[in-house]
Amino acid sequence: MPPQSDLPSAVRAPSFAEAFRFWLKLGFISFGGPTGQIAIMHTELVEKKRWISEPRFLHALNFCMLLPGPEAQQLAIYIGWLLHRTWGGIVAGALFVVPSMFILWGLSYVYVAYGNVPWIAAIFYGLKPAVLAIVAAAVIRIGRKALKNEVMWSIALLAFVAIFFLKVPFPAIVVSAIVVGAIGGKVWPDRFVVSSGHGAPADNTGHVLADHDEAPLHQRPSFARTFSVFAIGLIVWWAPLLLARVAYGPEHTLWREAVFFSKAALVTFGGAYAVLPYVSQQAVETFQWLAPGQMLDGLALAESTPGPLIMVLQFVGFLGGWNHPGNLPPLFAATLGALVTTWATFAPCFIWIFMGAPYIERLRGNKALTAALSAVTAAVVGVVLNLAVWFGLHVLFPGGHGIDWFAVVVAAVAFVGMVRWKWDVIPVVIGSGIVGLVFALVRGA
Repeated sequence: MPPQSDLPSAVRAPSFAEAFRFWLKLGFISFGGPTGQIAIMHTELVEKKRWISEPRFLHALNFCMLLPGPEAQQLAIYIGWLLHRTWGGIVAGALFVVPSMFILWGLSYVYVAYGNVPWIAAIFYGLKPAVLAIVAAAVIRIGRKALKNEVMWSIALLAFVAIFFLKVPFPAIVVSAIVVGAIGGKVWPDRFVVSSGHGAPADNTGHVLADHDEAPLHQRPSFARTFSVFAIGLIVWWAPLLLARVAYGPEHTLWREAVFFSKAALVTFGGAYAVLPYVSQQAVETFQWLAPGQMLDGLALAESTPGPLIMVLQFVGFLGGWNHPGNLPPLFAATLGALVTTWATFAPCFIWIFMGAPYIERLRGNKALTAALSAVTAAVVGVVLNLAVWFGLHVLFPGGHGIDWFAVVVAAVAFVGMVRWKWDVIPVVIGSGIVGLVFALVRGA
């Protein structure tokens, strides 16, 4: 992080306490899945607080898109690490998940103990169109930044067609974009190298983490550091899981969840929607941890709470423990199942970032990499649009049986407010939840 004296007077490097407060707030307002979360971070960190420049934000985002696991949480870890080293990354990544972990645990308990609670359902009813508006606004915001010429627009359009109509897997789209970008960067560099890199003149001032800054010592890679991160990370990842095996045996649901979700953490390219078919098949059919309808209910809960959408896996772990507690009380087994699943899902994310980020930082300014990642960014806009359309169809046309005019109005008001009048996410989310509750009360009166 550059010394404060080297920064413009309008920009001040955040203290660890200031960053802590921001990451904590983000954990409570990060609605909208990865799209909305990335949009919130971009608005707050690039445009408002100016803690990181546009090119460095996109550079980090592109790397996170290539990793297994939730890209928004990994982006938070990356930026937290850039600002305040390892502890900064740990705090950013942990606070991104912890609030939603407690919220989803409470909702999961209400779900299994009491079934549908009308007032909670009413709040979620108002939240869903607000989330749709957040996602739609994110498509516009990210698209304006990433699609700077007709080539990038074409890549985004092709990615959308591929994933929405042809059902091409997300990893295949990313690999294709990398190949196209690598080739295009050589034969048509002025159309593919669209973001400034390390040492470029653009965007050199006005941000704490400006694009021209030299990497400090903690951002410089070395074999010793990489090996130590891998070894320590592996121990931290698996120690609590092995403890569950020792305590409850290899046949208990907790150990099976630990192994299954650790494997899933290595193959969850493309986010929650990409991995859900695999998880659903195994959790419902093979392990019988929950019923098919419960899987959909868990996705609805995860979509309506802050935090990564992949938090739906915690719901699966909770239900697995509740339905198959062994010799444990159901609530205790469910709570341990939720903890084991969440730990197995998110612990590897810290390893990928702390190992890979120093090398990615060294490659800032590499034109071949910049061209490839620019193509990935454009493709991601198409994938994000796919998520927006998918979510919009489910929110505005629930069950495919006619249009929900309440959802249309709430989504439209929230969208216009955020795009035109720059409404903050917090009042949009809170206001939409209150509107949903009031609407349900009036309709039921």
